[in-house]
Order: sequence, then C-alpha cells, then structure tokens
Amino acid sequence: MPQNPATEVLRYTAFSADPRGGNPAGVVLDASGLDAAAMLAVAAELGYSESAFLTGRYEPDGAAPATGRGYAIRYFSPKAEVPFCGHATVATALALAERDGPGELVFSTSAGPVPVTVVREGGELRATLTSVEPHVARIAPDDLAEALAALDWPAADLDPALPPRIAYAGARHLVLAAATRERLADLSYDFARLEALMHRLDLTTVQLVWRAAPDVFHVRDPFPVGGVVEDPATGAAAAAFGAYLRTEGLAPDSAVLTLHQGEDMGRPGTLTVELRAGDPRVRVSGTGTRIDA
Repeated sequence: MPQNPATEVLRYTAFSADPRGGNPAGVVLDASGLDAAAMLAVAAELGYSESAFLTGRYEPDGAAPATGRGYAIRYFSPKAEVPFCGHATVATALALAERDGPGELVFSTSAGPVPVTVVREGGELRATLTSVEPHVARIAPDDLAEALAALDWPAADLDPALPPRIAYAGARHLVLAAATRERLADLSYDFARLEALMHRLDLTTVQLVWRAAPDVFHVRDPFPVGGVVEDPATGAAAAAFGAYLRTEGLAPDSAVLTLHQGEDMGRPGTLTVELRAGDPRVRVSGTGTRIDA
C-alpha cells in the first residue's frame, strides 16, 4: 500500500456490530505525516467508500471536551476528498474509544466541528455524532428529471408524500422517496450519467428512501462521485435526511428515527437519527466493530 511504513491503517465497520454488516471504513489515527495525495492513495488502495485520517490535535475555542480529545480529521473516497463522512466519523470515534476509552470527542471537519459521544452499552461501544447546522433546498425540475432518468425511475414511482429535496448536514444529498419497497430494491442506474449530475450539483450521495412506518425508513445511497456504486450505511446522508424530515413537517421537532441500510447489498446496518426540539442539528448514532485485516 502506498504509505509511510509507520502509518497504521485500521479497518472498522460502522452501524453494525457484525463486521460483515454496516459500512467499512479505513481509519488512520496518526496521519500527520501524510499529504493529501498519500491519503487519497491509501483510500483508493482500501477501496472502501470513505476512509478517515486524523491529521493533528484540535482545540476549539471555548468548546473543548472535558477530556481535551479534539482532533482535525479529513475524509477521502477512492476518487476524491469529501467534506464530511458520517460512517468514517463513527468508525474513528470507536477506534479512539477502544484505544483511550469512551467519552467526549470533537472532530474538526472542513464542514465545521462535529462533536461525538462514545458510550458502552451492554458490552458494545456506541457512537453518536452531532451534525453541523443543516439546511434543505428545492431541486430544479430539469435536474430532478435528469436524476430520475439516470436512475431509470419513472416519476410515478416516487412517493408524493415525501417531495424531492437537496438536504445538507455537512455534505449535500439529493433525497428521493420511492413509493414501494420493490422500487427501492431495484437499483440499476447509469453510473456516468448520475455522476455527472452529482458533480454539477455538488452532491455527495443520492439518498433513496422508502417509508416503512412514520419513524422507520429503508434507505440506499448511490455514490458514483466517490468511485463506488453504492454506500452501505451513510451517516452524513442520515443526518441530512433527518433535517429534511423536520423541515418538510414529516417528523416532529423531537423524534427518534430508525434507518435500515445495506440490506439489498448483503451488508445490513442500522442508523438511529435523533431530532431535538430547539436544536437544529441532527444526531446520528450506531455501533461498529473492528474488521480483521
């Protein structure tokens, strides 16, 4: 692997306690000696949707955790750097908790500071990240038509109760809701066409969802801009989706939502999304575990 021999690359899965589930991520706890090209090379060699790199300590003004555990972090897909990645954040927090113990962390991302709390529940570590302040915007009709054409989804297959939107909670995601579970399960899209649209709209993933119950959703995330067909469990998109539901009046100001992702890929994972009244930020939590190399 193209890296400094002293650089240790850990492998963790996030949003599942089973290494065969959830979303795998590379984690480098000391990337201070790596430049962007070296980090990209590590991420490309691993081939996971994203990998995380701690580049140094971080001391936020007036907001340092009691333990002083603040870190600057960068995220790379096999093709490019991304501004924020939820599952790699969870994976990194779990790796630090295994090394240093559970507690409070703050990660300095290019999108802003992201606090993470790690606790031990029933013998398992569980991490909860708090997003940067989110926002939601409409998508132009022509861009929506292009997205549906790239996915080969007829407009009639959309759920009219969940309107298409672009949601942000550290990265931008196009939210499209399928009317049926069968529509969500049948994913075969034009990789190059969707990638081109996503670059033009500065999207990180497309968040495809199906509502199984008012607070339970099944989701999938095409990720061609990252060089992979689909992301197995997407914390950044989950945060953006929580903000979307609240903004559109589809969830109460205080709510706990369950997102199931990865089932159609054979890597099932569960993401818990929490909305709190009076706080625009979104909390996303899940378990994880180390993957043996």
